[in-house]
Amino acid sequence: MAVKGSSTAGSSRAQCQRRSAELLFACSLAHTHTLPPPLNPPYTHSNRLGSGNGMEWNLRRMESELRQINPDLLQPSKSFKKPSSGTITINVGGYLYAAQRQTLAKYPGSLLEEMVSGKRPVQHIDSMGNIFIDRDGPIFRHVLNFLRTGELILPDDFKEVALLRREADYYRLSELSQALQDWEQQQAIHREPAFLEVTDSHERSQGLKVYCSDTAFIEKVKGRLVQISKSRLDGFPEEFEVSSNVIQFRHFIKSEQGSRLVLKEDSTFLCTLETLKLETVMMALRGGFRLLTCLDSSRGSVVQCEALHFVK
Repeated sequence: MAVKGSSTAGSSRAQCQRRSAELLFACSLAHTHTLPPPLNPPYTHSNRLGSGNGMEWNLRRMESELRQINPDLLQPSKSFKKPSSGTITINVGGYLYAAQRQTLAKYPGSLLEEMVSGKRPVQHIDSMGNIFIDRDGPIFRHVLNFLRTGELILPDDFKEVALLRREADYYRLSELSQALQDWEQQQAIHREPAFLEVTDSHERSQGLKVYCSDTAFIEKVKGRLVQISKSRLDGFPEEFEVSSNVIQFRHFIKSEQGSRLVLKEDSTFLCTLETLKLETVMMALRGGFRLLTCLDSSRGSVVQCEALHFVK
């Protein structure tokens, strides 16, 4: 009896699968307005699909039976609702973005975090079952990149600051708003003329002083120099840094025997102020600065001047 019951169940399952295949085939033919080949009863030549009301009635009947066999057919995907899914695809203004769930939920309290965590019900989905957000699609790439890296990296000629600020407010990302404000401040500094002054008192007690309104140039000078002692590199000496805008070299020889400042690339010993001053001037010219004035140039060399002023 157990064998017979198993055989009966298998036969019923096979008939159900065959029935589903026949209905799907008939539906596809009906939509293309072609006559199907003769099917097994009850689809005989007398009641097969045709034009007019008969075809519409049979089509509705087949679709109804198809849903009874498998009610999940032709239903939108609900993959974004699966808690086990680590990747989520969202549709922002017609642009599809894929990201890990933890990336979108990086900042608690944000709109995206509430959506993917289930705190806020999803209002709209697209035809593929993805979360749909009716906002600017192209600008969302900067929002998503910020969520991924925690940094706001924009091109220098970025022109949509106001739009990105509105999007940050909409997604309730205060961290992005602050990063955008910092970026604007940096851009404003770069747009202002940068002033560079190199002064040399020709006295060992005072040494060489380099001032620049652009702190990036000071960092470049610091990055070019390194202190070396006993065959090891110690980095840039902190005692030479007066502030983020000023470096003052009062001496080169440290109390430790054999300690010197050298250029990183060629390890040239900077034993004189003139060598260091020449390197600074060359870095300024390569960086786009132009010489405005030089004081006491009677010695016949720019390097021998007491003060050099550059602007960029």
